Amino acid sequence: MSYLTLTPRDLEALVKAVKLGEELKPSQQAKRDVFDSYGITGSYKDRVLTAIYYDIWKRVGLIDRIICELTGVNNAAILDPWLRAALRVAIELLVFERHIKSSARDLRDQIVKYLKKRISKLLSDETHPYVGMYFWDLVDRIAMYRIEPKDLVERWELRYLISRTIIERVLKILGKDETKQLLRTFNRVPPISVRVNILKSSVDEVLKTLKREGVEPEIGKYVNTVVKFKGPYNFDKSQLFKEGKIIIQDEAAALASIVLDPKPNEVVVDMCAAPGGKTEHIAELMKNQGKIYAFDIDKKRIKRMRDLLDRCGITIVEIYHEDVRKAPKILGEEIADKVLLDAPCTSSGTIMKNHELRWRIQEKKIFEMASLQYELLKTAIRLAKPGGRILYTTCSLFIEENEDVVRKILKEFDGIVRLIPLSKPFDTGLIPGTMRAWPHRHGTLGFFYALFEKVKSL
Repeated sequence: MSYLTLTPRDLEALVKAVKLGEELKPSQQAKRDVFDSYGITGSYKDRVLTAIYYDIWKRVGLIDRIICELTGVNNAAILDPWLRAALRVAIELLVFERHIKSSARDLRDQIVKYLKKRISKLLSDETHPYVGMYFWDLVDRIAMYRIEPKDLVERWELRYLISRTIIERVLKILGKDETKQLLRTFNRVPPISVRVNILKSSVDEVLKTLKREGVEPEIGKYVNTVVKFKGPYNFDKSQLFKEGKIIIQDEAAALASIVLDPKPNEVVVDMCAAPGGKTEHIAELMKNQGKIYAFDIDKKRIKRMRDLLDRCGITIVEIYHEDVRKAPKILGEEIADKVLLDAPCTSSGTIMKNHELRWRIQEKKIFEMASLQYELLKTAIRLAKPGGRILYTTCSLFIEENEDVVRKILKEFDGIVRLIPLSKPFDTGLIPGTMRAWPHRHGTLGFFYALFEKVKSL
């Protein structure tokens, strides 16, 4: 399909999808809902319009910066959501989309005309006539806009579509050359990664079934029950998935339960458990014998966890829809042989899968997460028996959420907990004994691991 076939109706669908994408997560569901209603899904236009939609979210930080410059506001979030969505679409098409930027003048003029007529009318109908008029006036300025990066980080923001907040932090850890490798990796499509449920199937059975389905699977390099393959793959129609024989999980995440090393008949607390991938894996390693107490505060994610556990045949999990900081009162203190704290985090190590994180992560959020992680890790220490182990993990790249939290805990609980050194299969973290998985080095999500042993009671 050529961009020459874009119609006013296509632009309207894009604006509606972008607006809904702010309200409905995941954003691909918003795109799917709108494109279905416009008859785009499955049509010859689907691929290109989908690419434009995802490009908007990949670039949204740069786009919103241009919106602020053109409108004079300090934060694009204060604008009417219809206007914000329309401006995002207009800027993507006229400033960034190379096929339009480099095309004949008549194509750009056509897009400008469609934006002014169809989208201005949409804004007037949905909000107020003045909003449509305001957008009309801005379209010409958008068409004339040119980006001029001021320094290396701004050039990298433009090239790799990652925010300054993330780039500057990674630079401090990896240096210039390796940061470029990581940023390139963030812009590659990762393979699909699933873990085999050994209670219901075997790796050989899954490999054979996937091959019959036309998939070319490979066993993971670091976890031998993980299978990777190129997408797309329809999980809704997959018997392996429906029967609980495979679980969608990245290899770095799958390693967490193995590092925790739960045993049959132990008591385990999974502190932030939903949607349950690690909970299910812990139960597998326990051979579905013992007790797992799983806590989470998100009702929708808990539902997904219940569905997963049922599908996979797991029966030893007791779920609590509670803030896990209440767990010592609910369960009692020093009751767990093993505690997993896969902590809420900025998820900065998952950018290749979650494009909206490229611009959503802010300085304030990083420190908010670090404060919460510290509080949760203190709770984990209260839950663990003397001699018990606590695994702290995040899918963040940032020192503030990883090594800084560990340092603080080791200082405050000196003599109470100690680090159990980790060195394989990934790389040593910035504190000896901790471990990090890196997307560009290991072909996984970015992941951090710190394993503690509780030496004595508080």
